[in-house]
Amino acid sequence: MTKTDLKKVLRPLIKECVKETLFEEGVLSNIISEVVRGLGSKQQPIVEQKQNKDAMKKMQIEEKENRNKKLNETRKKMLDAINKDAYGGVDIFEGTTPLSKGGAPDAATTPQGPLAGVDASDPGVDISGLFGKFRR
Repeated sequence: MTKTDLKKVLRPLIKECVKETLFEEGVLSNIISEVVRGLGSKQQPIVEQKQNKDAMKKMQIEEKENRNKKLNETRKKMLDAINKDAYGGVDIFEGTTPLSKGGAPDAATTPQGPLAGVDASDPGVDISGLFGKFRR
């Protein structure tokens, strides 16, 4: 059997199967109804709004500045409220620095390490030139 003979036999069978599927099983009517439903409904177009990156950065900076400004105002109000009446207007913490590390009030004092008594802001000894002298 040649290719053309096979086409002559199969073509009518395939054509009949496709017609049967489209018309008798309702596939064609389902396709048509879905297309009509899609054309008939008025769908809202999708609109994408893009904001300028510079405008977004500017808004973020402004928000940060506003937060910082409010925080500073609150701090100032609190300090003014404390300093007006407390201790006759004298700042009792003038010239003091905060602790670098605190402990529990009820804990026993124990040595904390070889640098426990050294201030954290102490720059220490400069050793940057130490190895420069020994290079060959």
